[in-house]
Amino acid sequence: MTNKQKTLNQPIQFSGRGLHTGLAVNMTVNPAPERHGIVFRRTDLEGAPEIPALSDYVTDTSRSTTIEKDGVKVSTIEHIMSALWMSGVDNALIEVDAPEVPIMDGSAKDYAAEIARVGLAEQEAEIEYYTPRERISYVNEERGIVIDIFPDDEYSISLHVDYGSKVLGNQYATFAYGKDDYAAQIAPCRTFVFLHEIFPLLQHNLVKGGDIDNAIIVVERPVSDDELDYLRKTFHREDVQITGGYLNNLELRFVNEPARHKLLDLTGDLALLGVRIKGRVMATRPGHFANTELCKMLRKNRRSQSQKPRYKYNPAQQPVYDLNQIKECLPHRQPFLLVDKIMHIDEDSIMGIKNVTYNEPFFAGHFPEEPVMPGVLLIEAMAQCGGMLAMHNMEKGCRYSTYFMKIDNVRFKNKVVPGDTLQFELKLIEPIRRGIVVMEAKAFVADKLACEAEMMAQVTKIKE
Repeated sequence: MTNKQKTLNQPIQFSGRGLHTGLAVNMTVNPAPERHGIVFRRTDLEGAPEIPALSDYVTDTSRSTTIEKDGVKVSTIEHIMSALWMSGVDNALIEVDAPEVPIMDGSAKDYAAEIARVGLAEQEAEIEYYTPRERISYVNEERGIVIDIFPDDEYSISLHVDYGSKVLGNQYATFAYGKDDYAAQIAPCRTFVFLHEIFPLLQHNLVKGGDIDNAIIVVERPVSDDELDYLRKTFHREDVQITGGYLNNLELRFVNEPARHKLLDLTGDLALLGVRIKGRVMATRPGHFANTELCKMLRKNRRSQSQKPRYKYNPAQQPVYDLNQIKECLPHRQPFLLVDKIMHIDEDSIMGIKNVTYNEPFFAGHFPEEPVMPGVLLIEAMAQCGGMLAMHNMEKGCRYSTYFMKIDNVRFKNKVVPGDTLQFELKLIEPIRRGIVVMEAKAFVADKLACEAEMMAQVTKIKE
């Protein structure tokens, strides 16, 4: 599988009713540039406000997943999110002219089919992955909900539901991303509801767009003639009947269709992490609230992980580049060569080391009584390490110089003093184009972040 981000080849359009609002909805899913993510735009409102599809913006999960920003909402987003994410779409702009996504037939079948019809366009940027470093759990003992995620090299889900229902019984569903066929196995699975839950919703006018064609309605108890008449009038259908534990003798698309739909919902909600997961998910009785709470935990954990080194420095390990080899690549010399060795390098990331001693010339004036490495030199040291990454991607046998163009989002977290070992970790934010290098840079002392920044530089060939 490619590790490049993808978007749609062309826009796709859908029309239908909102499940809860009953409003007619027109929705267009547009291609979007790399690193855009999935964003909703309300075209029916002044200024066409946008809401990023991230768990940070989830405000309601009572009957579906709703995101909101600055008072603007879009609800029931889980099915289109699942279809896009599990079909491999990383970047999309979703335009809707109502506060809710169309429910279609209660599944993601039509969404997945349209995505497959237009196909995907590969983009230049690399896919960003998140792998938890240890087990992360969401537990609600009162409701019997447990969702665990474990570190893994792939993304897979095992799900179990048991609602004490004689009709549904115990159900299980599994899915492995990149191996199983989402469009055939998960996307066609419709939402389900128990009939005894519908009556209060109908009486409070809370499912204005719901009918017997866009949900599996499970019947657990005998239904009176008056209740059947009420359903016929509400749904404007004279053929409403109950057979085999379902309203209107519904034929399931899969024996475990309800469990598969819960898996569909879970993948849509976890897509609100905003990056792809490498992990094994095990879920018992998941729901939108639990799913999105876990997603918020994952986002918090990911932010915390980004403040820790990715690589463990072993002084006994042979460096990829020692000091003499670094001098062959960089023009800097004493007292301004600020990288001692490179311990890891690949096409888009690097890890380097600098041992800070009291003999550094800048400590004489910064400061005599309390020596602290100047922040500007921390940035320069990270940039020199990034220069080694840039050189690694350049044509061999030529000499180059690297010049700063821009530095953004600089943050100093902890001071650096004599005796510290600085560990630099940099990675490309986007592929190098025409000698322009854009990098995310971090400097650590042990496991503490000392400095971070985003840098842009120009690499130019030195004329001999």
